[in-house]
Amino acid sequence: MTDTPDESTKPSYRSDVTVELVRAAAADSDVLWAARVSTAGEQSLEELTKDPERSRGLINFLMRDRHGSPFEHNSMTFLVTAPIFVFREFHRHRVGWSYNEESGRYRELRPVFYVPGDDRKLVQEGRPGQYRFTEGSAEQRALTGRVLEESYRQSYEAYQELLAAGVAREVARAALPVGLFSSMYATCNARSLMHFLGLRTRHEQATVPSFPQREIEMVAERMEAEWARLMPLTHAAFNANGRVAP
Repeated sequence: MTDTPDESTKPSYRSDVTVELVRAAAADSDVLWAARVSTAGEQSLEELTKDPERSRGLINFLMRDRHGSPFEHNSMTFLVTAPIFVFREFHRHRVGWSYNEESGRYRELRPVFYVPGDDRKLVQEGRPGQYRFTEGSAEQRALTGRVLEESYRQSYEAYQELLAAGVAREVARAALPVGLFSSMYATCNARSLMHFLGLRTRHEQATVPSFPQREIEMVAERMEAEWARLMPLTHAAFNANGRVAP
């Protein structure tokens, strides 16, 4: 009788990312409250929102003239699941962000790995600063999938071998690649999110071009969709003013 492989240690592969809004205290009225307290003192929500066009105009003025602090009085917490190399880029954003990522020191990491999907352009052409990405050939796509999957299998087997020998998780994890999926809670406000979106998305309304890696852009797009639902006037003003954070 042969042993049945433990399904929990069998590598799996995915090409997507997930973003879940788990908690939010964020609305356009938060911006209005913060902005008007300096000139009108504390006001009721009814007073703040009784004139929608005035509210829209004030938010657009704040965005256009880069009065940024009123956009900080709100909070959004996201649960993000993505490859570790995405988090390496994400953690460059430090102002207005708080992070807690799952720890390979305290738990055994699951074998879920990133392999690019068919829509992911594979080939970089041109020199730095003037390059573009193209789809690549069918042969390159097949090679990428095959080589990555084999590499992932070998690295996870090495990780399991170290754990089985009693090596501490925090040491054994050194065998694992940045294509391993991780998860984290990321908390921000609208101002810090706008700075993130300005750098990590490519958008036709942006006055300052950005060239994000596609995988972190996928995360950014999902976060932006949740934010746009919560703060539609602020999101519209962000777009109308060239997607430049105040």
